Amino acid sequence: MALRNLRLAAALALAIATAACGGGQPPAPAQAPRLDAKPVDPATTGSISGRVSFDGMVLGSGPIKLDSDPHCVREHPNGLLPDSMALNAGGLDNVFVYVKDGLGNYAFDTPAETVKLDQKGCRYTPHVFGLRTGQPLEIANSDQTLHTVHAMSKANREFNFSQPLHGMKNTTTFTAPEVMVHFKCNVHTWMEAYAGVLPHPYFAVTASGGAFELKNLPPGTYTIEAWHEKLGTQTQTVTVAPKDAKSIAFTFKAAQ
Repeated sequence: MALRNLRLAAALALAIATAACGGGQPPAPAQAPRLDAKPVDPATTGSISGRVSFDGMVLGSGPIKLDSDPHCVREHPNGLLPDSMALNAGGLDNVFVYVKDGLGNYAFDTPAETVKLDQKGCRYTPHVFGLRTGQPLEIANSDQTLHTVHAMSKANREFNFSQPLHGMKNTTTFTAPEVMVHFKCNVHTWMEAYAGVLPHPYFAVTASGGAFELKNLPPGTYTIEAWHEKLGTQTQTVTVAPKDAKSIAFTFKAAQ
């Protein structure tokens, strides 16, 4: 009992300290919309879909050892595989695909729906995700152990706070576009997540064998970028006509 109380006291002390390191600061003001902004006409929109694949051999270091935290060991007694190379039937999941350029002066309402990032089983879920500037992000701790949430933003305010208790939740927003915001846990060094923050809704995270789709795009010529945490980025230029459906493919190769 004494040891448990000591751990709880340490966790609460860390919570106070990390809140002072950015967790309690107000976000910077959001940018005002352009005066010439225009809405998207849904009668003319098209789509871009495709697949991201991987060519090469994955060189891994094996399961992560979790000896430092008994809770993590109970969750994964055989160790935990890294999230960085999620191969599925030749496709590469957890790739962030988005419209990098070409939208011009279209206007988009900020969604009120909350995006959720959970810490469960000593890992971040989802590992890669997207959200809009100004959209609420709820970060929760579903584990029976201490986690810290350190968002190492560059265009946005960096923050670092702790969640020492099961069920704790914090809500925040990002006010500037940024690809990508890197999250880590300072207690469990293998825990990482990445968020793409955009002022528009045209982004996706590959899943089910590298598949993605960007829906409801207005006609135009776009630069589409595919981002992967280990393999870097690739871009393609795609022209979408009214009610058009384009298909593209990206292939990442193993580092030589």
